[in-house]
Amino acid sequence: MTLVQLRHFLSIAETGSFTRSARACFLTQSALSRSLRALEDELGQPLFDRIGRRSEPTPFGRSLLERARQLVHDADALSAAGLRATGAAPERLRVGMGSGPGALLTPALLQRAARPDAGLRIDIQHGDVPRLVEALRRRELDALVVEVRSFPPLPGLRIEPVVALRGAFMCRRGHPLARRRRPLRFDDLLAYPIASTPLGDHVVRALVDTYGPAAHPDLCLSLRCTELAPLVEATRHSDAVLIAIRAAAPDLAELRVGASGTGGAHFGLVTLARRTEPAAVAQLREAIAQHLREDAAPTSARSSAT
Repeated sequence: MTLVQLRHFLSIAETGSFTRSARACFLTQSALSRSLRALEDELGQPLFDRIGRRSEPTPFGRSLLERARQLVHDADALSAAGLRATGAAPERLRVGMGSGPGALLTPALLQRAARPDAGLRIDIQHGDVPRLVEALRRRELDALVVEVRSFPPLPGLRIEPVVALRGAFMCRRGHPLARRRRPLRFDDLLAYPIASTPLGDHVVRALVDTYGPAAHPDLCLSLRCTELAPLVEATRHSDAVLIAIRAAAPDLAELRVGASGTGGAHFGLVTLARRTEPAAVAQLREAIAQHLREDAAPTSARSSAT
């Protein structure tokens, strides 16, 4: 059994296709098939069933997936450690982020890694949280940055709060609401399009508790997008009012609407429990706190592993 054979096995399991895996591994399909057959012969069990056009792991194959991923991950970590010890390779950080964290942190992390003395290679993935969690479990990512209050406890994952961020109502400078002298009510906002990313239950509760049923996103939102950056840009060039983390758009004007009750956000790290933390994750933690320190209050140092 070789690491190359295990990599081929994992590639087929991920793609469900010998053709796509052969292309990804820069092999002919016959060479990939021979590699897998040699692994099956050594293990004494078939690893895949053909179901239509897709290759699905057999029950025995599924039982090997996690162990194969761990072996390949450990081998890669050993190789990287050796290269770093000789100064031949920088630290590598693979991080996944949802919409809010991605909008706030991606530019700062890329700029940090671009410094000549950074000693860091960074790969950033944006996407929906369930897909990122699967990538973390497959060890394709080292950590996730998420809104921890919207993240459910999941087996095998460690959740570490890092910073708490203030939410706000925002609009372009010169907006009619920004020129009002009297205190604003939520009803005043309803005269204009209200924009937001999908909001967590804790934010929805805070809005409704503070401003009443009319503040429920299903009733008040005119503009909703899973990505924050387009909403910020639309707010800069229209009369829309944005509900978001204040730090996401410091150039916009903040509106004081009664008792500010937008709920804010608590960003944190999600990593695999009971696994040695990659050294680069410490740099990620530091970068989050440093970049957001003016708009964030450190949360308690608690963490949870489920």
